[in-house]
Amino acid sequence: PGSPLVFPWETLFRQASGVTYRIPALLYIPPAATFLAFAEKRSSARDKDAKYLVLRRGRRHGSSIEWGPVEELSALALPGRRTMNPCPLYDATSGTVFLFCICVERGKTERCQIWRGCSAARLCYATSADGGRSWTPLRDVTDEAIGADLSRWATFAVGPGHGVQLDSGRLVVPAYAYYVHRCLCGIVPLPCYTRQHALVFYSDDSGRSWHKGALVGGGQTGECQVAEIDGGDARQPLLYCNARALQGCRAVAFSADRGLRFERSARCKALGEPPRGCQGSVVSFAAPTGTGDAPTWLLYSHPTDRHRRSDLGIYLNTSPLDGAGWRHPLVLHPGPAGYSDL
Repeated sequence: PGSPLVFPWETLFRQASGVTYRIPALLYIPPAATFLAFAEKRSSARDKDAKYLVLRRGRRHGSSIEWGPVEELSALALPGRRTMNPCPLYDATSGTVFLFCICVERGKTERCQIWRGCSAARLCYATSADGGRSWTPLRDVTDEAIGADLSRWATFAVGPGHGVQLDSGRLVVPAYAYYVHRCLCGIVPLPCYTRQHALVFYSDDSGRSWHKGALVGGGQTGECQVAEIDGGDARQPLLYCNARALQGCRAVAFSADRGLRFERSARCKALGEPPRGCQGSVVSFAAPTGTGDAPTWLLYSHPTDRHRRSDLGIYLNTSPLDGAGWRHPLVLHPGPAGYSDL
């Protein structure tokens, strides 16, 4: 009591000359006691210089993890496109790992896509039946999952970070889209008016087919993660969405139908954002017995400094339906911080 907690840490992906790693994603496979840690390999920190995804597999031994070498997933790519935004999830029913990502046309920046109102991204995934040792080729499910609505999306992405399997068996991939609300016409090309909206992609047949839920309404919601929580008096689970926002704090939304539709987003003043926002991660877990609180608790990671991306911390909420229920964060890493995954 009174002594600070000390967490062992290890650098999984280290920057070198001409090589930068960004956008982490983490997945735990319980039967194999294995962690899969993903990131983007880039030639610089800029999004347009992303190349492909990399992976390290960690085997859990008690309270320690033995990490294997960096594996380059350069084969998981579409011709002429960069692979971005790793979003893994595990189907416990079939023992299959799904690795979702977007493949973006080289040379097309996010700003360019938003300006023109024309997406250069494709929704793709690969699967592994052996805990990440081998992968199927990428499958492009853009037309299947998004369809004609793609013409109104300036661009989109998944996660980044992990997806989830719900108690019903549904597989859920968090995502967000820049929806084109209107375009201005003229002799000189003018920018389209777009707004960010979170949403989820989902599958009810173990990944054989994929669909999208409705866009989250309300204020703008960007990069997001989701977690299943107890619904309280509703007597049914809820899907909780925690999203990046530009209002100085996070945005949250709840779904009573496992992601088909979310309520309008609301500001969560207890979870601050730096000026331009930052990605955050959220997971749910069963509450310890005898606590008297909600059956499901939430953990959330994000830079704790409201003025800059600094001091990565973890927050706990023992009453997930209460936006003011987040406790004072525990700072894991003082100093510069960015994206994270739990």
